[in-house]
Amino acid sequence: MFHGFLSAIGVYRLYGRWLKVQINGKKLPEHIAVVLDGNRRWARSKGQDAWDGHWAGENNVKEFLKWCRELEIKTVTLYALSTENFKRDPLELEELMKIYESAIREVLSSDEIQKNNVHVKAIGRLNLLPESLQKLISQVEGDTKNFNRFYVNIALAYSGRAEIVDATRELAEQVKKGEILPSDITEELIEEHLYTKHLPQQDPDLIIRTGSESRLSNFLLWQSAYTELFILDVYWPDFREIDLMRAIRSYQKRSRRFGK
Repeated sequence: MFHGFLSAIGVYRLYGRWLKVQINGKKLPEHIAVVLDGNRRWARSKGQDAWDGHWAGENNVKEFLKWCRELEIKTVTLYALSTENFKRDPLELEELMKIYESAIREVLSSDEIQKNNVHVKAIGRLNLLPESLQKLISQVEGDTKNFNRFYVNIALAYSGRAEIVDATRELAEQVKKGEILPSDITEELIEEHLYTKHLPQQDPDLIIRTGSESRLSNFLLWQSAYTELFILDVYWPDFREIDLMRAIRSYQKRSRRFGK
């Protein structure tokens, strides 16, 4: 049995090396976004509580970011909590907030963030989050605002529709004050008011969704107009480095015409 386990590890490593050879030397995505789906189903499949799946998912986020950094993926956007998720059981939400606070405290104390020049930002209607979490977010954003080698965005209390509404409200206020005319509003101007306006490239090249569901779930609706999608039938806590490389390989094989 132990020999079989070692053999499986050997096959996994060999497959991983083969995938790296395939994706190296070809154009890598600049911006990868991920719908972190399946934490609760992963927990149920193991007879555990929902928050056990969320903690396992949070641990896998650390690994995922490391893999992306090693591949020199410049921007990663993680869909962690939607506005709709606030309808969940209060105990589960309380545990989720603990997870986010723990993760951000870890970022604040990490030398890796500064060493790798990582710009960290939360995007969404952050006023819906607990005040203690808002303060931590503000602190980590302030500490990393001048970093620009890598960008990590955490979508919290996020809704793609809400993002467009908020951008529209800001533009409406500018029209009301006479700062711009309605005819001045263009796609480029709208993009200057999105949550992702700080990014060198707002539109993700690739969106990965785990958990086998084939929908965007209100994620980056404006930015994903021409984004490539990759759906995986594994739950997020089981997502592996080879899954990331498989997604990138699939992306590299596609012909991106952007409607042309």
